[in-house]
Amino acid sequence: MKTPKAAEKSAVPPAERPADKPTLGRVLRALRTRNDWTLKEMSDRTGIPLSTLAKVEHDRLTLTYDKLLQLSERLKIRMSDLFAESSEPTAQPVTARRSIGRMERAIRVNTPNYDYFYLCAELRRKRMIPILTRIRAKSVEEFGELVHHSGEEYIYVLEGQVEIHTEFYDPIVLSAGESIYIDSNMGHAYVAAEGCDEATVLGVCSSADEEDLMESLMELHGDDQVRLSPPEETSRATPAAKPKARSKKTAA
Repeated sequence: MKTPKAAEKSAVPPAERPADKPTLGRVLRALRTRNDWTLKEMSDRTGIPLSTLAKVEHDRLTLTYDKLLQLSERLKIRMSDLFAESSEPTAQPVTARRSIGRMERAIRVNTPNYDYFYLCAELRRKRMIPILTRIRAKSVEEFGELVHHSGEEYIYVLEGQVEIHTEFYDPIVLSAGESIYIDSNMGHAYVAAEGCDEATVLGVCSSADEEDLMESLMELHGDDQVRLSPPEETSRATPAAKPKARSKKTAA
């Protein structure tokens, strides 16, 4: 009498199943997931064809010593790390989060060129950083050297007109309701367009690493003062100024 196939599968203890054992494929897939890379991005980084990496991840192919060495050198990891899964717990995805952006809770940073209001600052482990910015600089000469930082950014003009200067493109003027999306590692500067004293934009900066992005943004501010309280609360906390005595009019 033949043993049913279902019975044959269940006869293998779970601990002995190959899927539960660390493999090069599982390690590579975990490494790629931690860094939020696509297979194509990993292929570009390592120089190993995408189809080869896909087969390795599904344990249908292994790599030669030369390819393992190439992998470790390109990804800047020890070769021994390719043969053992990380002992660090994998960060669980956070779902159903929300944060209400209000000016009275924004982190305010004043610079000679801009007033920044960092919104939703209490929300951690986010990949987008929303910033309301008032632009006062009126020329790229007044602004100074173009800035660079990690990630990408989207700028939407709320009020006024903004002249956008970038490292590789001619300047362009955007009016209220218009927007631009750029790679932030390209030098860039935003100034109030000619005839406009001040402009307001909503910017969203994005990066795979929030801490690295925030560090880059804060380095741009240098030693400028960071104000955690809003102008409204500050004005209420300041005692009201005494009215000036009116000067007596001299009779004509």
